[in-house]
Amino acid sequence: MELVSQKMRKLAPEMDPLRLGAGWTKEDLGKCQILVESTYGDSHPGSAHLNQLVEAVRKGVREAGGFGARYFCTDICDGESQGTDGINFSLASREMIANMIEIHAKATPFDGGVFIASCDKGMPGNMMGMARAGIPAVMVTGGTMSAGPNLLTLEQLGMYSAKYERGEIEEETLNWAKENACPGCGACSFIGTASTMQIMAEALGLALPGSALLPASSPDLLDYAYRAGKQAVELALKRMAPKDFLTMDSFENAILVHAAVSGSTNCLLHLPAIAHEYGIEIDGNTFDRLHRGAHYLLDVRPAGRWPAEFFYYAGGVPAIMEEIRPVLHLDAMTITGKTLGENLKELQENGFYERCEKRLEEANQKYGIFLKKEDIIRPYDSPIGTGGSIAVLKGNLAPEGAVMKHTACPKEMFQAVLRARPFDSEEECLDAVLHHKVQKGDAVFIRYEGPKASGMPEMFYTSEAISSDKELGRSIALITDGRFSGASTGPVIGHCSPEAQAGGPIALVEEGDLIQIDVEKRILAIVGVKGEPKTPEEVEEILAKRRQGWKVKPRKYKSGTLRLFGEHAATPMKGAYLEFKDEG
Repeated sequence: MELVSQKMRKLAPEMDPLRLGAGWTKEDLGKCQILVESTYGDSHPGSAHLNQLVEAVRKGVREAGGFGARYFCTDICDGESQGTDGINFSLASREMIANMIEIHAKATPFDGGVFIASCDKGMPGNMMGMARAGIPAVMVTGGTMSAGPNLLTLEQLGMYSAKYERGEIEEETLNWAKENACPGCGACSFIGTASTMQIMAEALGLALPGSALLPASSPDLLDYAYRAGKQAVELALKRMAPKDFLTMDSFENAILVHAAVSGSTNCLLHLPAIAHEYGIEIDGNTFDRLHRGAHYLLDVRPAGRWPAEFFYYAGGVPAIMEEIRPVLHLDAMTITGKTLGENLKELQENGFYERCEKRLEEANQKYGIFLKKEDIIRPYDSPIGTGGSIAVLKGNLAPEGAVMKHTACPKEMFQAVLRARPFDSEEECLDAVLHHKVQKGDAVFIRYEGPKASGMPEMFYTSEAISSDKELGRSIALITDGRFSGASTGPVIGHCSPEAQAGGPIALVEEGDLIQIDVEKRILAIVGVKGEPKTPEEVEEILAKRRQGWKVKPRKYKSGTLRLFGEHAATPMKGAYLEFKDEG
């Protein structure tokens, strides 16, 4: 069967001379054409090293008889945007990356592709773009950075910053943390959104087995990139694309792995958006169902003790899957052309775990510690917890749901009735928290920060200011229609839906309302007014009266990317992807 790229050469006579002018050889023109798409750029450590992987992929493509064409759509860094309006562009950038990849793949058709990314929006943006491209393809993950001295990792910087603001540490200590938290390239070394989405790529079957979240400096990562290039050519010749094998079982496998590793809450935005591109609908309810009773096994930050590089040393995604093997769909197909079960068996036979054990011994010597695999990935029968890591709470405050990472929340906040303290921006709320204007027993609200209002930025600094306060971190809750960093810890509840800008009940909360949180029963509800308990019927009547006086806020962004995103973003519980109503 003739390759798509060769058909295009016949249809577009300008193609050959234009490619020759770009440096292709005459022999290259007739080869299997592979789109090598990456987020490479100088934007942050998660993308600055990716060109090395690009070239390793191209070498694999070349040795398999194909030609790899480099395309780039650099992502931005949430960490560099924190605390500024720049963070408002973060979630919208996922859609723009997917859009650009779709344009790259469709404007000049390719026979196959390799997609390379590391971080928060680059990973899901590429996986969404991969779906839209519709071509045989492999995902290559860019790995994780090493820890700094004393196993310092970036998510601890929020704690250092909050302590400095409260006068608990000197500026010199804060500067030391800033200068040592990111010693090299790769995704931030904790199970934040970047690490979570790298893990999800492998769990879905889109990346080579054992390849997710390797240390970015490891030669193993370059080898995986090389092999991905060869695999892309093989898939292209077989005409086997992800859309041919990804099913609901694939996504359920990924969610079960998410539960086992205590993955980022942002995954509840990204996996539904990726699934939507394949015509598969999952939402917060899917996560909640699969997390209930799931064994949480990974002792890695922010919920655990160790930096993310130790995940690979303990056996990575395959080791997690072996522990939860009885609940997985082992017959799910993957980009190897084999089932998940066949991949796991092959890893057992080819020395994968022995190589990981050797890497763990080297890491122990480097850091002066003595960890065993079981210190990082717990056995299934000795879990850290047995209720997964995510809860989707519902009630009259969040009819569509709100997301809580309960593994990173103090047990004291699992069941509480708190006093509402609403703020209409993060800046106002953060000031109140840092200057002790928030008291024990408060339910602090940050609203008008959802996708339609301001792009759905992260409330990272406020969550860190609360969780790093010994008293507030165990006695108040932070509730928002925005979202949180994967590094966030503490009593934080995000994605409250419908959002305030869309007229959700969170917009109607007033000072002194009583807010019930019950993690076990999955409840988030207004249960009183002005400090007095009310029946559900009385609360509904009060909210109806408040709604009559509520007016939608003028749009914060009146043009450009965030205007487009605000007008078309789906609810966070569906993934906040861009949705368009059909005419007629």
